[in-house]
Amino acid sequence: MIAILILHILVWFFISVIYKRNDVADLAWGIGFILVAVSSLLLGQNTSLRALLIVVLVTIWGARLSWHIFTRIKNGPEDRRYAAWRRDWGKWVIPRSFLQVYVLQTFLIAVVSYPVWFVTLNPSVSFSARDVAGLTIWLIGFYFEVVGDAQLKKFISNPKNKGKIMKSGLWAYSRHPNYFGEVTMWWGIYILALSMPMGWQTIIGPLTITFFILFVSGVPLLEKKYSGRADFEVYKKKTSVFFPFPPKE
Repeated sequence: MIAILILHILVWFFISVIYKRNDVADLAWGIGFILVAVSSLLLGQNTSLRALLIVVLVTIWGARLSWHIFTRIKNGPEDRRYAAWRRDWGKWVIPRSFLQVYVLQTFLIAVVSYPVWFVTLNPSVSFSARDVAGLTIWLIGFYFEVVGDAQLKKFISNPKNKGKIMKSGLWAYSRHPNYFGEVTMWWGIYILALSMPMGWQTIIGPLTITFFILFVSGVPLLEKKYSGRADFEVYKKKTSVFFPFPPKE
């Protein structure tokens, strides 16, 4: 499983060098989780309902996310975040890209997916109400990520909205509904793993993705991008940063 993940990330690293764009790492993110889920299922030869369900959920999420990112980057320049790093790193761009983008991503995929390979590599127990709760939470998260992404894509595609901030739909309740959805899905996966003996220890997975999205690579970067704009400051006062709540008057 780990060997497959390392090979996967090496392939994407060489692709990034050839095309001189590190945003392909975003495309590799979801695919990496699918590889971990499927390879661990085959390695563990686990045919339990919980194991099969968790692999199906991860595959649906990863495939949808990777396709969404592919349609976003296929005809455009390198994402501004990676382009800025490329300029800052100068002659060290290749080794720093490898370490700070691809090696780090490999580590994160392995840690965040801990509940997945814990379930697929260990003997299962009977399906329970807790598993139903986990699936329900995952579905809620999937809804927020898919619908949030679709609403934003439609908004951006309209030339009349150029330079404007998305404030309608789910974006009226959270400034980052798609990120809320992703974090929620991983907590749903964790609850599925929680039914297993010693499953509580896999909490490192959802905690890691929650920390990175809330404090490192997700919410902070986008908040910084729009910080200081008058329309964004008004939006901030009305709309919850992460958890969906009715907008303030």
